[in-house]
Amino acid sequence: MTTVAERARPALAFFDVDETVIAHKSMVEFWEYWLARNPSRVPEQVGDLRAEAAASRNRAALNRRYYRRYAGVPLADLEAAGRRWYETYRRGDAAFVRAAVDAVAGHRAAGHEVILVSGSMMPLLEPLAQELGAAGVLCTELVVRSDGALTGEVHRPMIGESKAEAAVRTMRERGVDPSDCFAYGDHESDLALLRAVGNPVVVGSSRVLNEEAERSGWMVVPAGRGPLRLESA
Repeated sequence: MTTVAERARPALAFFDVDETVIAHKSMVEFWEYWLARNPSRVPEQVGDLRAEAAASRNRAALNRRYYRRYAGVPLADLEAAGRRWYETYRRGDAAFVRAAVDAVAGHRAAGHEVILVSGSMMPLLEPLAQELGAAGVLCTELVVRSDGALTGEVHRPMIGESKAEAAVRTMRERGVDPSDCFAYGDHESDLALLRAVGNPVVVGSSRVLNEEAERSGWMVVPAGRGPLRLESA
């Protein structure tokens, strides 16, 4: 028999962010925004980020290299720039994945806690989390010097297995049953996260994820893009 305490225990819904909730890669979009406004702060010998991302198969190593671009930047400056970038980004007519934003609203209406899980950084994710009403963010954590500036290093990229481990840890801390929880992802690097819960949802057309969805009976939703609409949240 289900007890009152068990009924009150919330389920969690974990959402990858880039190309799952928002329609683009936040780190790339923000870098181009930052580059245009802070040319004097860009390290020498920094190559084209889109080309580097396309050529790399090791997402964790790429994640670490990305954050080294911000070595020496005060965290407060990056946070302010992240808020300004998001305020511009959120107005785009094709900035969000419609099915995922609708799912966020549906989970919140059902009383579930929404948790964003991303290799991106808090200065970019916090404004999004606030707007969506997310209860938490699991992301790549930046190493900050005693003077408040970034070292350029990170504690651990929130990529691949790290997402699953963080989700499992969060479910244990919240005292929820993984079989009651949900996860949404668009890329094969989200596979471990999807397998960590009882209700995985594939967003979009990743061959690896769609094949797994067909084998395992997972839900698949389209990655159609549109503007941000929160009326049902």
